[in-house]
Amino acid sequence: MKKTVFVVAPEIFRDEEYFDPKQVLEYAGIEVITASLKLGELKGKLGRNTTADILLKDVKEKDFDAIIYVGGGGASVYFDNADALKLAKEFFTAGKITASICIAGVILANAGILKGKKATAFIDGKDTLLKGGADFTGKAVEIDGNIITANGPAAAGDFGKAILERIKL
Repeated sequence: MKKTVFVVAPEIFRDEEYFDPKQVLEYAGIEVITASLKLGELKGKLGRNTTADILLKDVKEKDFDAIIYVGGGGASVYFDNADALKLAKEFFTAGKITASICIAGVILANAGILKGKKATAFIDGKDTLLKGGADFTGKAVEIDGNIITANGPAAAGDFGKAILERIKL
């Protein structure tokens, strides 16, 4: 069974950006594990909550087929988080799906893995992606090798489908 890890902020994560791709993947039989800076309840911006299964510092690249960074204002806690950046590099280097939606694209840029890659993010993250060497496209969903990025909540379902298509390869 394929297994993914979603990296979610303890609070103010964007509900659709977590729940929509998660539903797409789980419906297809992909196991979804949720990681955060704390165990227990995580609070979405729009009022939906979820539960962290594992601490981010305990995530091991070898245990998963993909890592997905969820956006929303709370994602800023990961912009310079050593564990978040290290994991992005490890998954990318291992050729595994490394994905982000909305402002979480800043994490991939700060990890140094977007150099020369087509990528998208919420418009607030555009400058950081450009500084990180990305070819910012502004598309709803962008796929460049094992990097999958999306620009925000409206793209969440298609983001999940893009991850599913790549994980099945």
